[in-house]
Amino acid sequence: MKNHQRIAALLLSGAATVWGAGCGVEPGDVEGFTSEPTGFTSAELACSTRIMYGNTWIHPGHPEMFDVADGLVTWDGTCINEGTNSYAVLSNGWKPYFTGHNACVMSFDTNCAGATACKTRVTYASSWIRAHTGTYDDAAGRVFWNRACTNEGTNSYAVLSNGWKPYFTGSNACGMSFMYSGCGGLYQNPVFPNDCADPGVIHDGTQYVATCTSGGAADAFPIRTSPDLVHWTYAGSIFPAARRPSWASTDFWAPEIHRVGTRYIAYYTARHVNGALSIGAATAPSALGPFTDLGRPLVHDTTMGMIDATVFTDTAGKRYLVWKADGNAVGKPTPIYGQELSADGLSLVGTRRTLITNDRAWEGGVVEAPWVVARDGYYYLFYSGNAFYNGTYAVGVARATSPLGPFTKASAPILKTVPGWEGPGHCSVINTPAGNTVMVYHAWNQAHTARVMLADTVFWRDGWPVVPQAPSVGSRPMP
Repeated sequence: MKNHQRIAALLLSGAATVWGAGCGVEPGDVEGFTSEPTGFTSAELACSTRIMYGNTWIHPGHPEMFDVADGLVTWDGTCINEGTNSYAVLSNGWKPYFTGHNACVMSFDTNCAGATACKTRVTYASSWIRAHTGTYDDAAGRVFWNRACTNEGTNSYAVLSNGWKPYFTGSNACGMSFMYSGCGGLYQNPVFPNDCADPGVIHDGTQYVATCTSGGAADAFPIRTSPDLVHWTYAGSIFPAARRPSWASTDFWAPEIHRVGTRYIAYYTARHVNGALSIGAATAPSALGPFTDLGRPLVHDTTMGMIDATVFTDTAGKRYLVWKADGNAVGKPTPIYGQELSADGLSLVGTRRTLITNDRAWEGGVVEAPWVVARDGYYYLFYSGNAFYNGTYAVGVARATSPLGPFTKASAPILKTVPGWEGPGHCSVINTPAGNTVMVYHAWNQAHTARVMLADTVFWRDGWPVVPQAPSVGSRPMP
């Protein structure tokens, strides 16, 4: 907060100058600056604009990806090429540069009069084959592009996240700049850069809460909180070393915390002392704990490991547990099961049903990591398939009109490996308070040393979810 006051004072005094990358502050003025969630703090001016820059911004000596400027600052969306780079001219005279042609991407969030709901301005390069007399289009909400350009005959085209398909004259001639207004800033994957395999994420009414696989660590299942799915803070663990369940020995995998009635239940996988992977449950008064284990497995089979539990509620208010039989560990198929839960969420009732099995070529020997969402008369079962340790791992989806099926699978995975992110999978799918749908999942980092946490927006088209241009590599508007 103190650093924001320093910048505001510099801007008011005129001491800030446009240097190198055009960031509006001197390098020495931002020493010790720390990243904060987007939005305005009490330290910022009564009328100010927060400008966040895309990942190609050239900013030597400036550790942060944003500036706070006095007054209302705008941009018309024009991106000017200069040499191998490009630049924009903002209404206050700042001139930020970006690496590459037509590479300008910025967000503008203001508390001044004239602030708008989230919208995107897409401005086209001169090679654009005009669909109208203007040089740009404005769209409500968030629109983005992964910079893929497809050649068709003597021209080329791009596909934007909202389905728009602008054409350009010449091969590989796609060029666009993106301005986001009132969308809360920008982010870039990963949203958590350290090991966080199998993220289970919910919104508890106040904040997002995530927990991840911890393996054999003394404190099982770290808990982190976030106001926006991007900035995460450690908040303890489901099972500190002194509270680990006595029936479980190791392999603490795939936890999820769900609200059940007036309390929260953590469903998780652990290896029983007799050697079988089993599903446990622990209750708590809040999503942050403290958690008290059931004292025995919720699902246990001495002949087959049972893992990857999730919970969902149908439109009638009944709850269901969905999980995977670990058949791939013993050379067998891997059915994903579903069964109704008791009202307290601590026992199974009714009949177990097989929802899907690994019967598609892309799934290889595995389907696992289920997550179920009810929407518009369907139950959507998100799942992961193939080998978690390499680039074959991917996310698929199936849907049904009843909570326990029968489920029909989409024809192909909706999220798979791209350059920069290998083996994306084991997702949570969250409806945000703002009404967006976001997929949070893991993928291997470049060094293949950790599965880190990523987030990308889900869109719904023709009755199916899609995660366009994901896993994302460059800057995106906040989810």
